[in-house]
Amino acid sequence: MSNQKKRNFQIEAFKHRVVVDPKYADKTWKILEHAIHEIYNHNASGLSFEELYRNAYNMVLHKYGEKLYSGLVTTMTSHLREISKSIEVAQGDSFLEELNRKWNDHNKALQMIRDILMYMDRTYIPSTNKTPVHELGLNLWRDKIIHSSKIHTRLLNTLLELVLRERTGEVINRGLMRNIIKMLMELGSSVYQEDFEKPFLEVSAEFYRGESQKFIDCCDCGEYLKKAERRLNEEMDRVTHYLDSKSEVKITNVVEKEMIANHMLRLVHMENSGLVNMLIDDKYEDMGRMYNLFHRVPNGLSTIREVMTSHLRDTGKQLVTDPERLKDPVEFVQRLLDEKDKYDNIISMAFNNDKTFQNALNSSFEYFINLNLRSPEFISLFVDDKLRKGLKGVSEEDAELILDKVMMLFRYLQEKDVFEKYYKQHLAKRLLSGKTVSDDAERGLIVKLKTECGYQFTSKLEGMFTDMKTSQDTMLGFYASHPELVDGPTLAVQVLTTGSWPTQPSITCNLPVEMTALCEKFRSYYLGTHTGRRLSWQTNMGTADIKATFGKGQKHELNVSTYQMCVLMLFNNADRVSYKEIEQATEITASDLKRCLQSMACVKGKNVLRKDPMSKEIGEDDAFFVNDKFTSKLYKVKIGTVVAQKESEPEKQETRQRVEEDRKPQIEAAIVRIMKSRRVLDHNNIITEVTKQLQSRFLANPTEIKKRIESLIERDFLERDNNDRKMYRYLA
Repeated sequence: MSNQKKRNFQIEAFKHRVVVDPKYADKTWKILEHAIHEIYNHNASGLSFEELYRNAYNMVLHKYGEKLYSGLVTTMTSHLREISKSIEVAQGDSFLEELNRKWNDHNKALQMIRDILMYMDRTYIPSTNKTPVHELGLNLWRDKIIHSSKIHTRLLNTLLELVLRERTGEVINRGLMRNIIKMLMELGSSVYQEDFEKPFLEVSAEFYRGESQKFIDCCDCGEYLKKAERRLNEEMDRVTHYLDSKSEVKITNVVEKEMIANHMLRLVHMENSGLVNMLIDDKYEDMGRMYNLFHRVPNGLSTIREVMTSHLRDTGKQLVTDPERLKDPVEFVQRLLDEKDKYDNIISMAFNNDKTFQNALNSSFEYFINLNLRSPEFISLFVDDKLRKGLKGVSEEDAELILDKVMMLFRYLQEKDVFEKYYKQHLAKRLLSGKTVSDDAERGLIVKLKTECGYQFTSKLEGMFTDMKTSQDTMLGFYASHPELVDGPTLAVQVLTTGSWPTQPSITCNLPVEMTALCEKFRSYYLGTHTGRRLSWQTNMGTADIKATFGKGQKHELNVSTYQMCVLMLFNNADRVSYKEIEQATEITASDLKRCLQSMACVKGKNVLRKDPMSKEIGEDDAFFVNDKFTSKLYKVKIGTVVAQKESEPEKQETRQRVEEDRKPQIEAAIVRIMKSRRVLDHNNIITEVTKQLQSRFLANPTEIKKRIESLIERDFLERDNNDRKMYRYLA
């Protein structure tokens, strides 16, 4: 058994030969061909799709796939030729309707044919790399119908004519248009683009070129923009209803180029209606439309921005250099604030709060506000006016808003230290006269300045408030230690720290005897409670309340300056006093004395004195009497001093000089700081660094920086390089 060979079993194929009828392929194809004809002739209801599928299946199985495929192409082609003829003969509006109807029929037929030939589609076609049945049907429709010589041009012209009719206001069958366009898209993106979209865009460009020219010749800027906006919306609407969504960008680009980009400069500069007129007349809607349309084209927004900036700089320059406007500082600043509000509203309501427009606005304001060297002084005077009386009865929120607006103008100032100088003077007068509307508003503004410029900027201003508080405590202590003074004249002294308050020249003024004794008692008390201090009376900054009885026994309480009090007290001992006698008795400087007498003898309603001869000016030979006929409805009468609100020319020069002197140590400190960290630096870089460091306070003058460098070299803080004279070294 072991030696017996193993046998290999093998099953052989059945050798009976299947004989196929030689006419089988022709017979089967005839059945399928007849079915395709019936489908195209709308007689498909009587067909057995199962049987047809089996026939097609067997043809492919018996290697007759090629016969089946080529027969399909021939049959479909002949049917499409017939369809083409029926479309060609359609007239007018029925042309597109017939095309659409035949396209729908073809699609239904194609679906049925594909179902019958499914097996061929799945096996034969992939193996021979032929076109699948559905795609084949679309390609044949494209070639035999759409690209037919008698249909191709006619179809394009019909579609373009319908678009034109719609553009000129006619109502068209959008549903039919949508179906035809959809057909072109289904035939392939290249068919839609080449056979419709490309010519459509060319015709549209020509249409809008002509229309824009017609509009711009007859419309103003606002009307033109409305028409352009409407056309743009119409085209987007057209895409939504019956064009390919990818066409939106292309057609809107055409409208934007022809209606906006090509006419940009003419539109913004259009006489009587361009951007400048819109800015002047606050036409927010038109400007918003211009912004939205110009936003769509290259350099559109920069064109608007340049025109706005140019106009703003011109109007701003006129505003700050007009001599008439400079007469009233409060009105001057109010106009600046109004202008800023106007453009803030324009940018927020019309220009979409665009940051680049906001930056252009800020740079324009900074440009023209600094053209007027008195801007820092005027802004301080504006604040002074508001804090004295302008904020009376105004809510906290509104007061905060006004101060915020002032701070915004302050930020534009290049010479912030000049503002500080004036602000200090004005604040001193407000505090000493008790004329501030609100301590909270005063302190609030100082906090804002501190946030903006740092502690150094406001430390002296805060010191002024501290002095006022300390002075109140001092006066309480003084009267507590001198109870016997309660019945006589009362004294309220503000003790001011020299460094914190604006420097004042030492003033000579002889106080009345009644006051001199009281002042001496206060001096003794103060110097007794504080060591190492010195007091000097600033009589030019004081006020007094005095009781006066006039001719008919009429009594009034007069609120006057210290100088006016000194003059009035002289009339307790004499009925008539000459100018020379007043000058000799009080020793008040001539300019101050003349202003003081003018305010008491020449101002209607405040004339508690009479002068001889009667005139508006005070002369050295004038004589003065008490005005017995003085009357007033008020018991308390405030008599101001005739004083110019703005500085005189010499005062301005003096303030400017003080500012320049104060800048020197700041420039030197900046140079030393820079050189300490850099050790070696060339001249140009020092200038750049110093300017940058100090720009939050003032714009440093390069000539002054050079002088400060020379001064530091003399004092051995710096030295020049031996080889390069423009290089400096820091000496530790």
